[in-house]
Amino acid sequence: MIIAAIDIGSNAARLLINEVKIQNGKPEFIKLNLLRIPLRLGMDVFTLGKIGQEREKMVLDSMKIFSDLMKVYKVEHYRACATSAMRDASNGKEIIEKVKNSSEINIEIISGDEEATLVYENHVAEGLDKDFAYLYVDVGGGSTELTFYENDTMIYEKSFNIGTIRLLNNLVTEDNWREMKEEIKVNINSKKQIVAIGSGGNINKVFSMSKTKDGKPMSIAYLKKAYKEFNDLTVEERMTKYGFREDRADVLVHALKIYNFVMHWAEINKIFVPKISVADGLIHNIYERVSAEE
Repeated sequence: MIIAAIDIGSNAARLLINEVKIQNGKPEFIKLNLLRIPLRLGMDVFTLGKIGQEREKMVLDSMKIFSDLMKVYKVEHYRACATSAMRDASNGKEIIEKVKNSSEINIEIISGDEEATLVYENHVAEGLDKDFAYLYVDVGGGSTELTFYENDTMIYEKSFNIGTIRLLNNLVTEDNWREMKEEIKVNINSKKQIVAIGSGGNINKVFSMSKTKDGKPMSIAYLKKAYKEFNDLTVEERMTKYGFREDRADVLVHALKIYNFVMHWAEINKIFVPKISVADGLIHNIYERVSAEE
């Protein structure tokens, strides 16, 4: 079975195409292609309230490319979801209609809570030590999703309008931070030690730089060190010193700020980074729905 997931975020749009094969009675998800296009919709939406003409054209062109690629790979099932920026854009529904007419792709605007659930759909914690409780932290351009998981049960999920593009444009208020801190202090509690599970391109980049072995957790000490190191440099210096793309160099420090605050407030000292995303969660979500219908 060939499945595709399209995730249209505030910073980038991603197309993930997977083949699902049954091995020993269990589904195995094999990545066939992953295409990322830095649309940066949040740069328009969070300052102007809508998607401008230039980025609208980028959306339409990108979705046409995604549609053609899905045809090449003979995709049987797909789901396309838009998150924070499209939720907030006054012309979001209008652009979605244009995409449907030009590319035949049906885009759903999903809530922050559903976005958090999709990250949880990866079920990473189910394969980890049951002696711990786990907090999924998904940092995007427009929002941060938290999902708290203990004893094989989701205890709490919430989306906050704190994201890297919003921070880049000075659009996160003290009240936003206070709300997140209070929510964490009240709801993220356990008699077990809590460990974080991070998702998103920024934490994956930092994890690869940390030289931490796959499957092992990264320490909050390293996150603090990386934040200070990047924060002391200009965007141009980060690009030159580390070879970052500009659309990574300008948001990475803001992502680290969010992760550091969340882990500090939840009293978490280590984070697993298993290379999961909303797109991966979408793939699992589609497969489970299709399997249930068959």
